Amino acid sequence: MDAGDSHEEEQRAVDAMYADDLASRSLGIVIEDVAPGQATARMRVTAAMVNGHAIVHGGYIFLLADTAFAFACNTRGPHVAGWAEIVFIQPAREGDELAAQASERVLVGGSGVYDVTVRRQGGEVVAEFRGQSRRLRERAE
Repeated sequence: MDAGDSHEEEQRAVDAMYADDLASRSLGIVIEDVAPGQATARMRVTAAMVNGHAIVHGGYIFLLADTAFAFACNTRGPHVAGWAEIVFIQPAREGDELAAQASERVLVGGSGVYDVTVRRQGGEVVAEFRGQSRRLRERAE
């Protein structure tokens, strides 16, 4: 198998996962730049995502970062989150375009650790996320 075949398989897996991801699609999240252990997810902040302080509700930022994490770790086969945490650096506001870039830090056996940086247009860091993936076991049939 050459690198082109591998990339095509990854892209098919990403496309299938995205097609079934109603949560991300309904928020307008798009997936870009997927490579082994890496993915970027992008989202424009809408009025429905803003809280009573006129800033983006942290849950939406977490969801965007978690989506990038999910697509990055699933390039290694079927994975789910074992745990995740986020640090909010500065607020985002309605109209901001947010991009979450996920990168694999370590992969050992069935677990991986991934870091995700969420930035707004212009490159300012909004949040830092870290998650641990766990490989799903094959179902017995």
